[in-house]
Amino acid sequence: MPDTPKRQGNTTEHLLATPNGGQAYTASAQWQTLYENDQPVAELFHVAYTIGDQDPAQRPITFVFNGGPGAASAYLHMGALGPRRVVFNPDGSLPRPPVQVTDNPESWLSFSDLVFIDPLGTGFSRILPKAGDQADASGENAASAAKPADKSADKPDDKSKKFWTVERDLNALGEFIQGYLSAHHRWLSPVFIAGESYGGFRVAKLARKLQQDYGVGLCGAILISPVMEFMLLEGTDYSLSGWATVIPSMAATAAHHGRVDTSDSPAAHGAKAADFARKTLIPLLALGSTAPAADQQRVFGELAALIGLPPEVVQRHRGRIDIAVFARELLRAQQRILGLYDGSVTAIDPFPDRLVHEGTDPTLEGIDRLFTGAINSHLRSTLGVETTLTYNLLSFEVFKAWEFLPESEYRQGFVGSVDDLRVGMALNPYLQVYITHGIYDLVTPYFSSEHLKDLMNLNPELQSNLTLRHFQGGHMFYTWEESRRLWFEDMQRFYQQAS
Repeated sequence: MPDTPKRQGNTTEHLLATPNGGQAYTASAQWQTLYENDQPVAELFHVAYTIGDQDPAQRPITFVFNGGPGAASAYLHMGALGPRRVVFNPDGSLPRPPVQVTDNPESWLSFSDLVFIDPLGTGFSRILPKAGDQADASGENAASAAKPADKSADKPDDKSKKFWTVERDLNALGEFIQGYLSAHHRWLSPVFIAGESYGGFRVAKLARKLQQDYGVGLCGAILISPVMEFMLLEGTDYSLSGWATVIPSMAATAAHHGRVDTSDSPAAHGAKAADFARKTLIPLLALGSTAPAADQQRVFGELAALIGLPPEVVQRHRGRIDIAVFARELLRAQQRILGLYDGSVTAIDPFPDRLVHEGTDPTLEGIDRLFTGAINSHLRSTLGVETTLTYNLLSFEVFKAWEFLPESEYRQGFVGSVDDLRVGMALNPYLQVYITHGIYDLVTPYFSSEHLKDLMNLNPELQSNLTLRHFQGGHMFYTWEESRRLWFEDMQRFYQQAS
């Protein structure tokens, strides 16, 4: 049997420099075991930052995770919320190598203890082998432990896959949160949850599940660049909302790049596009081929002017503009491609004469070097974690193996979370919900959440409990210096109100 990979957590003391002086805190990087039928089945790796000189019954605690599915918590951990963060340029663009990490004066540690959770298959979190399994304790075989870069050795087995479903993933997080509150005597603390992207989907689902199934009362739920209803991620010939909800982000991006004739700010231009999408584009698309040709030409012309594309491109796509088309066409004359996760970011198109874009996304693959370097340095050097495990920042094997609708007999349709959020808010009429996006994010556009809010039909007593606020930037708008500062100030107020 191969040797068990080395793993040793650690607890250390630190001092965070803030504008108000130094703040002492404790960092604990550990693995927490999950059980099935009283048998250990997995270990979730997490990093907790706590301040020990405050009353636990008064001190908020926030459980944080990212999305993917398949992403570790390093993005929020080292990008915005933790006491140390990776350095970006002020406008969120990528700096030159090498990676730099600095103290984070906008860390949420100033108003909440923080627990960053790496879901199973990400970070250092692993499935445990059953007794007698010829595998190491990481749930991977010897080849994958020795050669982490060999993707063929990273194939998920059936034991791993059972955790990579919507419901099992939520239960793993619920079990972890319940266990953490018990182990650290925090059941009386104000509890918050925060998640980014698919992590926002998790937050919306957990707003119901934690309270209903795990007895965890929530003070606040924060959804960061969330996808809440997957039907809005893209449109088809037969579904229209996905085409409309991305238009304001396209318009804001076009204004940022100076591709539209307007004196409005990108945010204001995006707001005009939202009004157009609601009142003009959706009604026209709903008419299909029965729409008069003159009306189509007029509306498609207005759309082209709003999003900065040539009218003939909009006409050719019948007003249904895919984000990949927009990212390729907006700056085609300059032979540059937009980032899908942040349309304000551009890169040279390596194949400008090819029919479709065949390069990489500068806002997805481009940031890997920063967060991989930052989280490994922070965990292994600053926090003293000793392990031979590879830190899985973003696992495409988890993403490809994920089952979104395993509970459905036919596994058809789109998965959503807004109903769960509505139930969670009704179960606990004191629960405060905060949803936020970057206005240049084309993948999880901000208008999707605004559109869903308009359709939620919240009881008047609950309407003031839901806040939407958007910032300059993309999917990770907090990499923009000013946006991170403004968001930090907003969250200070939110926590004060919610707890």
